[in-house]
Amino acid sequence: MKSTVTKSTFRTLFYLRKNEVNKSGNCSIMVRVTINKEQVQFSSKLQIKPELWDTTNSKVLGRSADSMKINRLLDAMRVKIDEIYHRHLNDYGYVLPEKIKNIVLGIDTGKKKMLLVHFAEHNEFYKLKVGIQTTHTTYSRYELTKLRVKEFLEIEYKLSDIPVIGLTPIFIEKFFLFLQSEHKCNNNTAMKFIQRFKAVFYYIKNTGADIKADPFANFKFRYEKVVRQILTQEEIDLIYHKEFEIDRLDQVRDVFIFCSYTGLSYIDVANLTSNDIQEAFDNNLWIITKRKKTNVDINVRLLDIPKAILEKYKGKLANDKILPVCSNQKMNAYLKEIGILCGIDKPITCHVARHVFASTITLANGVPIETVSKMLGHTNIKTTQIYAKIVDSKLSADMENLANVYRNRKMTHKQAL
Repeated sequence: MKSTVTKSTFRTLFYLRKNEVNKSGNCSIMVRVTINKEQVQFSSKLQIKPELWDTTNSKVLGRSADSMKINRLLDAMRVKIDEIYHRHLNDYGYVLPEKIKNIVLGIDTGKKKMLLVHFAEHNEFYKLKVGIQTTHTTYSRYELTKLRVKEFLEIEYKLSDIPVIGLTPIFIEKFFLFLQSEHKCNNNTAMKFIQRFKAVFYYIKNTGADIKADPFANFKFRYEKVVRQILTQEEIDLIYHKEFEIDRLDQVRDVFIFCSYTGLSYIDVANLTSNDIQEAFDNNLWIITKRKKTNVDINVRLLDIPKAILEKYKGKLANDKILPVCSNQKMNAYLKEIGILCGIDKPITCHVARHVFASTITLANGVPIETVSKMLGHTNIKTTQIYAKIVDSKLSADMENLANVYRNRKMTHKQAL
């Protein structure tokens, strides 16, 4: 991978704060340190009358003792800033304007805890919540985010780590672009990485770390609307009735169809046991369990097709499992193969089955959205409304087809006359 490291640009400027004049008629002489377009301003603790300031040369006019003394102090400060800059550039490979300011003002607190050290602490703490408040999948995504930040530091800055104070808006923007360019993340996937990074940053801040500026404050979280392709009832029937000579495809098809008629996610169908299938008050078989992701109750009645699939594997699997579920990665790979064999030019994954249940199986057949939301285990009905929009677009397409039928009929009638 090609490095994007460029030579640092460094500048120190003295200027007068003319909009703030004290009772003696003096203004503060300010210091501005700029490194790679990032800058910090602070007071030099020196003052002068506005008419004595040479804006062009950033120094005091005249040869008086006071003027010469202030100019010597400014020169000494410039030399000190230069020394700090070059020393840190040599020792660490980078320099932060904030770091220079703190050393000059005598408020530097020494060695700061590094970003990736904080990140690792966050992830270890988050890991304790797995199985209680969150899932291992979500934890693994935080681990992946930490890895991506580590890669970014190495490629963009040639660093193994960076102090938390080194996080700036430019750093976040560059990391977002890095995810898109180096790892080919689409906008929404890259946004999720930034969202998790932001959560870690606030965790660090809440630990009491001395952080004043929020590098995420001006970052615009813009998610692009995704048009979800769903399978029609005809395509679901085609997959269900397709005969496969290979057992693995036959089994993956059965699991996919089961999920399409129950709305279960991959992790929930993988964990399903006979104890989760119960006869309810209406004498029908129901799936009664909890979503692994949110721990929300799931109650879904088994229709004839999923009941037939369960019957097919009854007593044939070990560990009280009732369906032959392989890994998520293999499931998706085999489903792609199934789509090709069935002549379906749409992406087919485990998660698509959940979409199929919400749209084609339930909403399109008149099941109220509140009922669908409860069966899916959604905690917010707005999540379910995404599927309702899919159904609306399908109905619109169906009505357009109907309109075309009548247009053709009208033309045929005219030709007959």
